[in-house]
Amino acid sequence: MSGRWPGGHDHELAAILDRELDRQNTTLQLIASENFTSPAVLATTGSVLTNKYSEGYPGRRFYGGNQFIDQAEDLARQRVTALFGAEHANVQPHSGSNANLAVCLALLQPGDALLGMRLDQGGHLSHGQAVNISGSWYQGVTYGVTRTDERIDYDEVRDLALEHRPKLIIAGATAYPRVIDAAVFRQIADEVGARFLFDAAHYAGLIAGGAYPSPVPLADVVTFTTHKTLRGPRGGCILARAEHAKAIDKAVFPTLQGGPLEHVVAAKAAAFFEAAQPEFRTYAAQVVTNAEALARALATEGFRLVSGGTENHLVLVDLRPFDAELTGKAAQEALDRAGITCNKNTIPYDPRSPFVTSGLRLGTPAMTTAGMGAEEMVTVAGLIARVLRATDDEGSLAAVRDEVAALCSKFTPYSGQ
Repeated sequence: MSGRWPGGHDHELAAILDRELDRQNTTLQLIASENFTSPAVLATTGSVLTNKYSEGYPGRRFYGGNQFIDQAEDLARQRVTALFGAEHANVQPHSGSNANLAVCLALLQPGDALLGMRLDQGGHLSHGQAVNISGSWYQGVTYGVTRTDERIDYDEVRDLALEHRPKLIIAGATAYPRVIDAAVFRQIADEVGARFLFDAAHYAGLIAGGAYPSPVPLADVVTFTTHKTLRGPRGGCILARAEHAKAIDKAVFPTLQGGPLEHVVAAKAAAFFEAAQPEFRTYAAQVVTNAEALARALATEGFRLVSGGTENHLVLVDLRPFDAELTGKAAQEALDRAGITCNKNTIPYDPRSPFVTSGLRLGTPAMTTAGMGAEEMVTVAGLIARVLRATDDEGSLAAVRDEVAALCSKFTPYSGQ
């Protein structure tokens, strides 16, 4: 019939999807910024809401036919403000980087100074790095961690704030295994008359589950992604004090984005619903418990842990004491061949380039969602050590891969798919 979808089956693409499903089900997912979403989130992301254009906000759209889209977006906003105790939410950002840029657009003028964490010590591109728009449109100033305990140097943060008088101070990190003291950042921001943004991309799920201190009462704005510890669809979100609501919404649309991805917004609503359930608190606590167990076991295997351990969902490993010649790049590639997925990462004051690195970042959210506990983390640490003691021995790597598959067969996230 004319106008209908073409017939036939796309075997080529279906095979790719099947292979990726098999990879997720049979290998260890230890990337700290990844997770497994629920079937409800998956289904909503692939729902008919993908068909609708809805530029604008609920009750103020530029297209007709948005009455149910409005209900879904309002539901997402209501749920996320209740979940985090926020005054205002914008659920339209396509990503965490977009959320951060929208905050900059709302609160800064081009050329204003902003203070964020150094990229090579755990920060994010969108926190004022020179290669990012946040560091080219604005004057990016960066702080880091101490050489002694590898924790944020709050004295340096204050000194830089007093020197540069930034309009915006950003806390939050992508590779920092300790709790960030939002109260200290608030005090420094108040001292220099700056706005305070807390990027909770990595911690949002832990915050929602009560396993990480909430920065919402202290920060002017909190941004986060919905697909990491929060276990939702890929996307971003902004929480703000009511006084910034109008500027934030205008910065997201029409300044930065056009039509929102309302199928993803609805999937965010599904994730916020799940995060409000009692079971989610159990999951969040287990994520931290598993990270602590993984850290202890890795230390027993001879690895050095940056900052000496972890207080959240990730472990940052310095490979040099384990094997002075082993790079993060080589370690990542060997582990991948053995069915263990993680990512190379710079360590503080890393002598190697960010494309090679001296470290690995390991996270526990995905495998916690799959059902693994502290006992399995000890096993995982042992498997990692075996691989990295024999990176060029394909027989050893194959043996570990078989053991990984056997372990994962007991903790399959999508066994019914």
